[in-house]
Amino acid sequence: MTIVSPTAFFSDRRVLLLGLVATLAVLLGFVAVPDQLAIGLVSKFGFWFVLVAFVLWLRSLVQSFLTELRARDWRRVDGLSWAIVALGTTVLLVHETFGFKIVMDEIMLLGTSMSMHLDKSVLTPLRGNDIQGAFVIVEGIVDKRPLFFPFLVSLLHDLTGYRPANAFVLNAGLTFVFLGMVMAAGRMLAGRVAGWLGVALFAGLPLLAQNSTGGGFELLNLTMILATFLLGVRWLEKRDAAALTSFCFSGLLLAQVRYESVIFLLPVALLVLWVWWREKQALLPWPVIFAPLLMVHYPLQHRIFELRESAWEMFSRPGYSEPFSFSYIPNNLGHALQFFFGAATDQPNSIVLSAFGLIAVPFFVLLVRQRVRALADQPASSLALLAFSVGFALQFLLLMCYFWGTFDDAVIRRLSLPTHLALVLAIFAVVPQFKSPWVLRVVIAGTLLGLIGRNVPSMAAHAYSQEYLPGRETAWRREFMAAQPRPDYLMIDNDSTLWVTHRVSSTPTVAAVKRRVDIAYHMKNRTFSNVYVFQRYNIDPETGTMKLRDGDDLGSAFVLETVAEQRLQVLTLTRISRVKEIRSGEETISTREPVGHAPQKSRAEIEQGRRLFLESFMKQLP
Repeated sequence: MTIVSPTAFFSDRRVLLLGLVATLAVLLGFVAVPDQLAIGLVSKFGFWFVLVAFVLWLRSLVQSFLTELRARDWRRVDGLSWAIVALGTTVLLVHETFGFKIVMDEIMLLGTSMSMHLDKSVLTPLRGNDIQGAFVIVEGIVDKRPLFFPFLVSLLHDLTGYRPANAFVLNAGLTFVFLGMVMAAGRMLAGRVAGWLGVALFAGLPLLAQNSTGGGFELLNLTMILATFLLGVRWLEKRDAAALTSFCFSGLLLAQVRYESVIFLLPVALLVLWVWWREKQALLPWPVIFAPLLMVHYPLQHRIFELRESAWEMFSRPGYSEPFSFSYIPNNLGHALQFFFGAATDQPNSIVLSAFGLIAVPFFVLLVRQRVRALADQPASSLALLAFSVGFALQFLLLMCYFWGTFDDAVIRRLSLPTHLALVLAIFAVVPQFKSPWVLRVVIAGTLLGLIGRNVPSMAAHAYSQEYLPGRETAWRREFMAAQPRPDYLMIDNDSTLWVTHRVSSTPTVAAVKRRVDIAYHMKNRTFSNVYVFQRYNIDPETGTMKLRDGDDLGSAFVLETVAEQRLQVLTLTRISRVKEIRSGEETISTREPVGHAPQKSRAEIEQGRRLFLESFMKQLP
């Protein structure tokens, strides 16, 4: 094989320009911009960076696929396979209630999509109020979570109107798209029936059902990983500008779904360099040359982890001092096994997928070793799978080094979904190596038996989700919202973003304590029909006494009366109360003044009074 001279390769002007653009992107993202300015730039321009990348990706997909789609004979579409995809999607969607499952992630993402929709800024609302019929975000922060998922939800808001349920609509649609790509990947790697097998394996995964009906970014992450893999195969086959652009921008957008998904830029780079080396030239369309600049906001947003110590959430796991360490691996591996093979009442797993996947892994490792020795002779699908297996391995290793990488934890289970995808791809790669058709038949029979006998009942009961109290409290809050005859009330809740995203005036408990005089002012002036507060009590099993959760105490100045309460978990009591009055010492400062006969005023005096009142009103919003 002729080896390309490095001097000749790097003499290409476009390669040099790409190097300069990449250097500029690194300087802007990591060096030149101060921390506080970085967060401000992300807030103002983050939406537009993602929009440009998304439009360029769609444009490249059209350029790459349009000719083939026009020439396709649609009468020969495999209707049975798509019917199986539709059936698998239905199984995943009908057994779980649509709702917010992992509250902190999903509500923050929804809040960011709300600000993207309202004013194209990247901001997660903390305080918001209905002001004369227009809902206004009063205060917010730039969140640490990447931007691609809230961006897509904001597009749904733009097209259909703002609705919190648009997050569920997006994930339901992505479920069908994902299973369709699973079928395509299975057909490509192991034949048509293997594609059906892959759909059945994922349709029987309760964890996927949880995320298909939730408001998080896990379905988008899976979909983008698989889409990038399939586009990588297409790049290896076509080796043209449109295929390269669609592949690169798919990887760029994938890196903006979850934090750790940036790892998959490595297999993208490997496949691009492989083709350049084989072709003895660097094909570089203009969008790819300037692609690094469209990632500048990613490291700028990552500064949040340096500015806010709480961003790592180390407080959630006492005893840990470092977010990542190799010493966490043994413990995390034990928890991973407990998740993959735990009881259906405890974990939303699929024993069948876990068993067949783990059996396939050692055979897949041997297959990788064999194929690496003859890379030049491998088909495009094998080369892409080899490259992406590096990404899957590194992603799994990173999670095992993570201080909170315990797959059997109710909050962390979802992080195992890319590993499930890797297991299914390993099954696809290994099954054709066995010449006997009985191997595939046994795997299909076991999958269908597990789906009907264990996984569907597990999804129907969803006992594994009951231990996650914040999710159940969020569902209860949403029931309270739906039951209110009018939305013009104020809710005091440390999870205020939930209420704001549902266009209910809200302020955090900590802010309400500091601004009790302002809230009293609004109670006096009948700004809100009611003022409510959400609180959780923890019950001492020995004495039966109830103690407010840290951060929920409003203090003695707020006089409350219970409106609704629910025991959503053993030894907890969740309560919503109405603020009857607010006191300052012995004096009640929220009492409404009796209505008397006001002196007659001129129109000019009335308008001046309205203007002065509105200024005061805005300054004292809770």
